[in-house]
Amino acid sequence: MGYFNCIALAFLMALSLPSINVGQAARHLQQLPPMPTLPTATLPPFPFILNTPQPTIPTMPRPGALPPLPTMPALPSLPSVPRATLPPLPSMPSIPTAIPFIPFLSPPPSPSPSTP
Repeated sequence: MGYFNCIALAFLMALSLPSINVGQAARHLQQLPPMPTLPTATLPPFPFILNTPQPTIPTMPRPGALPPLPTMPALPSLPSVPRATLPPLPSMPSIPTAIPFIPFLSPPPSPSPSTP
């Protein structure tokens, strides 16, 4: 039991030490003076080219103008398969619902107390 307490204490200390360091680092960051603002860079505008060649877009056929799909040929009929018949299930024996009487032996007579 003492060994378990030692391991538990070491585990608790191992978990608490990093949290102490994190707390100190956070406090240090809060106490720093504010950062100076950096100047924002302005980008030049994109050049505008007047005579850019435009790609030609091909015309798509209209849905009504498509040729109809060919009809599927009729499938040949399959021959009929004879159906298998199962034999009838045997009848289940009935389960008795009455509990049969089981004769019990009577206990031996108790010894009568003897008087001295």
